[in-house]
Amino acid sequence: MKVTIKDVAEEAKVATSTVSRVLSNSPRISDETKKIVHEAIKKLNYKPNAIARSLANNKTRILGVVLPSEAQDLLTNPFFINAMKGMSMYAQSKNYYITYAFSNDQENEEEHIKEITHNNLVDGVVLLRAREYDESIRYLKEIKFPFVVIGRPENTDGVLWVDNDNFQAMYNVVNRLIKKGHEKIGMVGAIKDWSMSKDRLKGYKMALEINGIKYDEKLTRCQDEFTEENGYEASKELIKDNKITAVVTTDDLLAIGAIKAINEENMKNIAVVGFNNSQLGQYQSPTLTTVDINAEKLGYHATRLLIDNLEDDDSDNNRHYIVDTVFVERESFV
Repeated sequence: MKVTIKDVAEEAKVATSTVSRVLSNSPRISDETKKIVHEAIKKLNYKPNAIARSLANNKTRILGVVLPSEAQDLLTNPFFINAMKGMSMYAQSKNYYITYAFSNDQENEEEHIKEITHNNLVDGVVLLRAREYDESIRYLKEIKFPFVVIGRPENTDGVLWVDNDNFQAMYNVVNRLIKKGHEKIGMVGAIKDWSMSKDRLKGYKMALEINGIKYDEKLTRCQDEFTEENGYEASKELIKDNKITAVVTTDDLLAIGAIKAINEENMKNIAVVGFNNSQLGQYQSPTLTTVDINAEKLGYHATRLLIDNLEDDDSDNNRHYIVDTVFVERESFV
């Protein structure tokens, strides 16, 4: 027989309205009464009705995550699935649920966001990238709807966000290569209006400058998408005439394409470094050196910031969080 809120009230010898207030963590209820009610809930193994609670509190306890078109093939681009895992872990620990929606383009994304916010389908929104002139961010700020961004927004004022130090991470990679003796270092990136892409390009340029190497625009390529094919095509162009000895990329999929192009030309001793620490990198020949951006932690801390904001828990008063990266050296670091 299903346990009801009335059963809990009888066990705790309080009114059903008191049980409801305890479940919503009302400050009007004393700590002693809360303890008695929670003991009754545990004893009876009572499971509150999530829908009923959301109606009573005018909260859904649901977060909306709008995935960009780049995330549609989750198996080949594991960043998104790892970030989603981190989001789900923290949300579950706080009794929140997550709903996911894919967008085909920027306009489609904005329509998704307008629909779920206008109809009160979610309590907060998670955006999985930050780009230049981001209309989704502008809209959410305008209507004062709670949201968090994975990626550093162009304007961080009033925005919750989580990111790596992408400038420093790429700077460190290029600096390591230079210390190994590389001077002609090509770079392959994608989607130039993303903040991550801009910051990693800046890190690449600064590492060259600090080491007295002149930046050469001919050694860089920026593609439309983070795919193996784009990495292959860009790297074919780079190795054709420029006599490069290393290729850094902003994503493992681009790096895997670079390895394919280099192997096809039977070229030796060209270093390749990617970003994201995809499992696919371990199965390349040579195995791929990469930067682990800890996507799971990015998702986890993004959700933590958003839920803390929703629960008015500003104990650490943080508006942003920087997740550390780790250099993972494998065979392609020659």
